[in-house]
Amino acid sequence: MAESYFTLSAQEKQDALAVAQTALGRPLHLLEKDIWVVWTLEQLFASPFAEHMVFKGGTSLSKAYHAIDRFSEDIDITYDIRTIAGDLTKQTTDGWPKSRSQQERWTDEIRKRLADWVKSTALPYFEAKLLEIDPEAKVTAENDTLVITYIAVGTGTGYVAPRVKIEFGARSTGEPSELREIVADAAILLKEIDFPRCNARTMRAERTFWEKATAVHVFCLQGKLGGDRYSRHWYDLVQLDRAGVATKAIGAPDLARNVADHKAIFFREKDAEGNVIDYLAAVTGQLKLVPSGEGRAILEADYGKMLEDGLLPDGATPFAVLMDACADLEKRANAPATGEKEKISK
Repeated sequence: MAESYFTLSAQEKQDALAVAQTALGRPLHLLEKDIWVVWTLEQLFASPFAEHMVFKGGTSLSKAYHAIDRFSEDIDITYDIRTIAGDLTKQTTDGWPKSRSQQERWTDEIRKRLADWVKSTALPYFEAKLLEIDPEAKVTAENDTLVITYIAVGTGTGYVAPRVKIEFGARSTGEPSELREIVADAAILLKEIDFPRCNARTMRAERTFWEKATAVHVFCLQGKLGGDRYSRHWYDLVQLDRAGVATKAIGAPDLARNVADHKAIFFREKDAEGNVIDYLAAVTGQLKLVPSGEGRAILEADYGKMLEDGLLPDGATPFAVLMDACADLEKRANAPATGEKEKISK
């Protein structure tokens, strides 16, 4: 029987990961963090509350769909709005707020409920699970986020920390979704070691494309990053395009409008001039994926940091080439709709 990775000594873990590092060409500290990411997902989708959750975001694209080849470190989870706020969604015919004031009340209440749930349910659950494998690892809660911190056996430049962040959200259903298998990268090579794995309910990649495309659109109109490693969204869009996901997403206008409608309700943003950003316009011919001026310089610097710490594979697309690819994708996404479009249900 294979021995669990978590029962190995620190030196044995380091030796095993060094083998995987040589074979896969990925830094040891990222292979280690990948194991912790998959372990976290394994616990989430084996939990009593698994049926209410959907895995989404960039990590889902790399781990569930293998549509992007960069390292993605944080976990985004949608906790079904119908579960945490069923009393609110039943107030309207389609389950969504009908006015700005109602949306604000819903958002405030959902955030409060979600933070309470994270602290009262998710936190003690992970505290107990960590005691089973590594008493030195810790988990903390801050509002709607859990952070698992572990003692690393490998180090990088410091850009990627030895911690896994689980960011919960509860203002959507997470649909469309499907079950996908999640496996630690090192498990492909080291068959004699038992690594974490699971089946996770995962948001369809086509929806994630539009989630990212509209986030990029907002940056281009604002000219400011939404945090470190934000340049990953541009890289992901190009990777999704190469994988054929972007074409399918562009061919699903109902899905694009669904994303736009949802963001207009819950993620209202203003551009650099103070005007409210029109998400519907973004998905119907006015999408902007290439920043200019200072915004482009900020983005290029962030992209350089990702390259430096090995989050992107050797030979990753140079920034200028990435921008050219985004310009081409922008042109195709904004082209007039022609032919029969694929429908993807909500």
